[in-house]
Amino acid sequence: MIARVLTTGVIAGLVAGLAVAALQHFTTTPLILAAEVYETAQHAHEGVDAGPAFSGLSRTAATSVATIAVSIGYALILLAAMLLSGDRIAPRRAALWGAGAFAATGLATSLGLAPQLPGMAETDLAARQIWWLATAASTGVGLFALLRLGSTAANIAGVALIVAPQFFAPHPATPESMAPAELAARFAASSLAVQAISWALAGALAGLVWRLLSHEKEAS
Repeated sequence: MIARVLTTGVIAGLVAGLAVAALQHFTTTPLILAAEVYETAQHAHEGVDAGPAFSGLSRTAATSVATIAVSIGYALILLAAMLLSGDRIAPRRAALWGAGAFAATGLATSLGLAPQLPGMAETDLAARQIWWLATAASTGVGLFALLRLGSTAANIAGVALIVAPQFFAPHPATPESMAPAELAARFAASSLAVQAISWALAGALAGLVWRLLSHEKEAS
């Protein structure tokens, strides 16, 4: 079982990661590069060293490797969650689990911490990390209570778990941002769209690979 989970996660994550990496190359990456122009100009104006520059090829390679690793993680998380819940692993159901995971880790967390471009105002790193983890976990549990438990008490608890973290969202210490507002808005929307596709694709492929491996095992 463990070997099948790992094999499924790696294959599904690799394929999904390659597809998402290609998508990022035409969506979020150009926006990041554009924002870095503003950040570099601001640093030059202030006399601050912007740090070492990376070539386009090395940057694309590093981003692609990171995206593949994240997609493998997504697939493994979804497989583990479905197995622990006793749900049947199939492409459509796994994609729906991916949609739920995106709702918890993407939509809910972006209400308090929208995806940020280089040079945008930021809150304290530790505060952002703690709030993000707490919000993702709380929302995930809340969605499970709403969608899988079904009782009135579970529905009330689920709504409370989803809503409560938003009252404690961190705010930037300063409102200044080097990137134009339109660029920041496009990046936030593109990042969320790519993340949604990443979760759903990793789930659907994990379900497909799992089914293929199961048929192969039965045939042998």
